[in-house]
Amino acid sequence: MSETDPSQIKGFNRARERASRALLEDYVEMIADLAAEFGEARITEIAARLGVAHPTATKAVARLKREGLAVSRPYRGVFLTEAGEALAEQVRARHRTVVALLRAVGVPEDLAELDAEGIEHHVSTRTLKAFEAFLASQGGKTG
Repeated sequence: MSETDPSQIKGFNRARERASRALLEDYVEMIADLAAEFGEARITEIAARLGVAHPTATKAVARLKREGLAVSRPYRGVFLTEAGEALAEQVRARHRTVVALLRAVGVPEDLAELDAEGIEHHVSTRTLKAFEAFLASQGGKTG
């Protein structure tokens, strides 16, 4: 039997934590988009746009509410709290930075948008700052 590598465990734990956080961020971002478009976000529309079942979206929104990122009102939709709005803006800014970096290294716009959707949730703050510094040194703009 081999010895357990603590750095490997840390890496796997970080990956699982980031995946869970990415899901939460996707929902916050979608609720913000729907609220901007319709004034509120309904569970049915959230589920449809994210391509998940209604119960899956309901469970995720319940998590957002528990974490203080969203509220819902009877006979109305889901709304982000101030903390939820701040998280949505943070995710959008990260997305813009990652897209800008990918474009700066020659990735086509459509592919940069698609790839950024996954990368944005997993990039560390330190790496994001390095992306921003690189873009600034190239005269590029971030979020």
